[in-house]
Amino acid sequence: MRLFVPFLFTFLSLPVFAEAEATNIDPFQWLEAVEEETALTWVREQNEDATAALSVGGGFHKLQTRLLEIYNSSDRIPYVSRKGKQYYNFWKDADHPRGIWRRTTLKSYQTDSPDWETVIDLDALAKEENENWVWHGASCLPPKYRKCIVSLSRGGADADVSREFDARKKQFVEDGFYLPEAKGGMSWLDKNRVIVSTDFGDGSLTDSGYPRMVKIWTRGTPLEDAELLMEGKKEDISVGAYHSHRKGYKRTVVYRGTTFYTNEVFLKTNDGLVKIDKQDSANLSLWKDNLLLELREDWEVSGTTYRAGSLLTAPLKPWLQGQKKIDMLFEPSRTTSMSGFSVTRDYVILSTLEDVKSKIWLLKPGKYGWDKSTLPGLPEFGTIRVYPVDSNHNNDYWLNVQDYITPTTSSLGTIGKGVAKKMKSLPSYFNAEGLEITQHFATSKDGTRVPYFQVSGKDAPRDGSNPTLLYGYGGFEISLLPYYSSSVGVGWLEKGGVYVVANIRGGGEYGPTWHQAALKENRHRAYEDFAAVGQDLVQRGITSASQLGIQGGSNGGLLMGNMYTLYPELWGAIVCQVPLLDMKRYTRLLAGASWAGEYGDPDKPEEWEYIKTFSPYHNIDPEQSYPPILITTSTRDDRVHPGHARKMTAALGELDKDVLYYENIEGGHGGSANNQQAAFMSGLAYTFLWKSLNRAPESTEGGLLGP
Repeated sequence: MRLFVPFLFTFLSLPVFAEAEATNIDPFQWLEAVEEETALTWVREQNEDATAALSVGGGFHKLQTRLLEIYNSSDRIPYVSRKGKQYYNFWKDADHPRGIWRRTTLKSYQTDSPDWETVIDLDALAKEENENWVWHGASCLPPKYRKCIVSLSRGGADADVSREFDARKKQFVEDGFYLPEAKGGMSWLDKNRVIVSTDFGDGSLTDSGYPRMVKIWTRGTPLEDAELLMEGKKEDISVGAYHSHRKGYKRTVVYRGTTFYTNEVFLKTNDGLVKIDKQDSANLSLWKDNLLLELREDWEVSGTTYRAGSLLTAPLKPWLQGQKKIDMLFEPSRTTSMSGFSVTRDYVILSTLEDVKSKIWLLKPGKYGWDKSTLPGLPEFGTIRVYPVDSNHNNDYWLNVQDYITPTTSSLGTIGKGVAKKMKSLPSYFNAEGLEITQHFATSKDGTRVPYFQVSGKDAPRDGSNPTLLYGYGGFEISLLPYYSSSVGVGWLEKGGVYVVANIRGGGEYGPTWHQAALKENRHRAYEDFAAVGQDLVQRGITSASQLGIQGGSNGGLLMGNMYTLYPELWGAIVCQVPLLDMKRYTRLLAGASWAGEYGDPDKPEEWEYIKTFSPYHNIDPEQSYPPILITTSTRDDRVHPGHARKMTAALGELDKDVLYYENIEGGHGGSANNQQAAFMSGLAYTFLWKSLNRAPESTEGGLLGP
């Protein structure tokens, strides 16, 4: 690979990191200048090398073409959200690569070919305004849902532009509410007032780059005259607010994120803000006259200890007066956890996991406490998602079911009125005949039982010969549940590969304690878990180290970086996407400061002592033999700085390690801004993995992927 280095650094040679640690000099820090021409020249050269290496022959292009056809397919499920009597959907296809925001009626939606009315054509808007707009959503004011706030991002960055839009006239409102590009946003208080959290100027952002002020802005007045609701501290994560428009329960709630995992919640009253008493680490929601609390730590109240991972409820008014009349809605066990909840007009819908398998419960306040029941007609296996159609006015719900080899179905039901009716379903985008899903458990270094799912042919040999792809994340209490992925199916399973997903610590599969077990100085537990799953696959005869590839992005990219530096002998190839890799400087790059609760603060010497043990950029060994690695990121990623990926690639390139790099100029943290880019990025990853693990000779006929 080529390495473009400005002349100021050409005198340096690697190994450099011992010297860099001693002198506090980062030889590749120049690559953090996201849009400097020297850095972008380097990026373009890496992109050319990766494209040339992986797109030779027809295999890559066949895969990319097929993936793009799937991503653009009209057979995909058009998921909708109800706004009044209309059902809205955002849709991308070959004719609309940036997408259209459209609507229809429920009657029409239930047909095979709904009659869609286009509300915003993002491709036409981008062309008209000469902007690379990416859709970030729309929030509309009930009950008429005519006034909307539309959020648009340049190139897919987290920061976006917010603009008032008239859904009836299908046009932006001249002299309407408008916020320039920033992290934060706007939401409706009433037709002439909005709640605003944005960059209000010097000193108005937190160290993490998010708003630390939230205000009420009245139509026709300057933004600088907006009424201050709350001002947080610079070291906070963010400050924000929202307004509930539910009839009979209208109220404004203000929240202050003190760290990534702690927060304070306030009610706006005529006498000012009233703080709601709770554990700082607990997440609070309000539903009618009740508060709902998700506990992340054990909490003792009036002599009773409620366990971390529990869901509690209590009447709001007595609570504000100091009377904590608590009901337990869910208590976790060793193998069960809560994965989330939602509400309809009369019910709390509780989603739980039992050894990472979905269960759904219905909870309703009754005369003598809370009644508990189940939804009828649910499958025994698969990821089950239930969410309300309109939480304010009825008990209708959407039901989505999927697993690794079963295409997603979407059904519509009403609680108490029988089995939900299937509305839409995905076709089978890949041939799943002969495939089966099995669950297994590996034993980690400290003896912890770590679950993982395996998708493979029923007759797959047990002689270590199967090309296998192991995926992981392991952070921020995010659970990896079975999902139907056309990309995995086409790019891997259909070719005879085995696909595995590891439910390692750091995730939320067994609730907050599973997550907290791998925080900060205990981060290595997540990495030990992932390594244990890889070793278990080899011991069970599924694969061998040379045919075992791994993949992960964002925090999962940090996981990949540590698998590369800490366990290089276990893997045959690695795909590392939008990663964190330089843990010395991560808190100084974009949103990194907000994650100190997950990883620790490298500016504190005592915490850097353990952080540096899982900072891949600082743990490259010039003498170590490493597996081939593909590192990808996005220039417009304003969450995880592209400098992480750039610097790691440059360091490995200087050592002449087997590394390829590709940086998408658009796409944000998601990696792509449209379906064309998504197909290209997926095609690169699967081509790289299949080539590396199979060591197949190149062919002018079929390319790297064969015919």
